[in-house]
Amino acid sequence: MDSSQDRLDAASFLQMWQLFDSEDRGFITETQLDAFFHRLLQKLGTKDEEEREDKHRRLRDKVSSGDDGRVQIQELAAVMLPEEENFLLLFRRETPLDNSVEFMRIWRNYDADSSGFISAVELKGFLQDLLLQHGRSVCAEKLEVYTDSMMKMFDKNRDGRLDLNDLARILALKENFLLKFKMDGCSQEDRRRDFEKIFTHYDVSQTGALEGPEVDGFVKDMMELVKPSISGSDLDKFRKALLSHCDINRDGKIQKNELALCLGLKLS
Repeated sequence: MDSSQDRLDAASFLQMWQLFDSEDRGFITETQLDAFFHRLLQKLGTKDEEEREDKHRRLRDKVSSGDDGRVQIQELAAVMLPEEENFLLLFRRETPLDNSVEFMRIWRNYDADSSGFISAVELKGFLQDLLLQHGRSVCAEKLEVYTDSMMKMFDKNRDGRLDLNDLARILALKENFLLKFKMDGCSQEDRRRDFEKIFTHYDVSQTGALEGPEVDGFVKDMMELVKPSISGSDLDKFRKALLSHCDINRDGKIQKNELALCLGLKLS
């Protein structure tokens, strides 16, 4: 594996790929391939022109297009990514997650005792539900491959279970929604406007209150602003603290006005 591959992960590869496959067709043309390699090697910091041309040529020799002149993402990923990142890239394309609420809803179904872990058997059911939720039905053989591969890659201590962070990385949640906002230093009007967007994002059920996985999703994203890697037990502790502070009427939910009050906002 050359140095360019040592610094390349699934997220970087996919970001570059999407510049050339903006319609998400799963392939680029033969004529786009050279431009793809050129941009990617520049991004990876290969500044010496002779070295860049040599890497470009070696990569180009490893990739061939089909009779239709198309280069499939699977083939290119297999050449440019380590085995683990290649698998993650293709899985992410098959199971895009809209937000943390969706992730937490499924997680809670399989971590019913709030242990912070799910077993290999539970993982298989988790993956099957997730694929079905996105309109994809997979055969038992492919499901076994996904499950076995994930356990081998992420169950580092070989205890037959995965934690919250493992699943979050595997399923590639979109960027933390809260990163779009800067609540400090803004006017009350700006903060109220941003609050409306935030609450709407997490109030998936559109009931005017956050409950169940909606609270979980909000808590997860809030925690990750200050602590990138969180455990299931961390999430449960912060969830309990947030409910204790914000759930004024003690109904197990966070009403819109309750959350606003916690954040020091007055809603008009």
